[in-house]
Amino acid sequence: MTNFSKQEILNWQAFLELKVQNSKDRRLHDFYHAGTYHNETPLSDIDFVALDFETTGLDSEQNSIISIGLVPFTLQRIFCRKAKQWYLNPQDKLQENSIIIHGITHSDLQGAPDLLLILEQLLDQLAGKVVVVHYRHIERDFLNHTLRLLINEGIVFPVIDTMQIEANLHRAESQSLFNFFKRKRPHSIRLANSRERYNLPAYAPHDALTDAIATAELLQAQIKYHFSPDTAIKNLWL
Repeated sequence: MTNFSKQEILNWQAFLELKVQNSKDRRLHDFYHAGTYHNETPLSDIDFVALDFETTGLDSEQNSIISIGLVPFTLQRIFCRKAKQWYLNPQDKLQENSIIIHGITHSDLQGAPDLLLILEQLLDQLAGKVVVVHYRHIERDFLNHTLRLLINEGIVFPVIDTMQIEANLHRAESQSLFNFFKRKRPHSIRLANSRERYNLPAYAPHDALTDAIATAELLQAQIKYHFSPDTAIKNLWL
């Protein structure tokens, strides 16, 4: 189970309670046991954690995670002092084209641990919070597939996908009668382009921790402009 949709899991709280019973790995059992929020919980009451991976490529079944960045936040504040970042030993080889993108070299990864060595720390940071990403098929699919390889058990958790929010907003805009006749070009929903529309500052891309902070700021802006602190979490998570 690597691809998830809002239709597949309607009640994340109940689903994670079921995963507690079925999980064989202690670390995953503890992660699921922390649970999550009720569907109707307003966004103002949620503790979020923005998560970003740098990887050796885009295929979760062929490539691997080489850097993880995360930062906890709420609608009002980003807790930068509690941010975490790890470099990881990749399961496959670094490719020149990926090095050009993220700038992480073999020397940066020399002596870096395997994911299993920091897994408990990572799950402790995510447990009980709502994970926020920009394009869920990287963070959720890569972590799920990697754990299947390492411990023979994958992972599943709810996320808010800021890229999906942008896609939904611009799809609704493009379907309006006015824009149908104007034939407006579609907006880019990349992280940097999405942030620009909310007048957020430009950050250097492809650093896991910087991108996590950028994603947290983007969600705060999206909620301010398009939703409400009273919006129920069920309307945004997937």
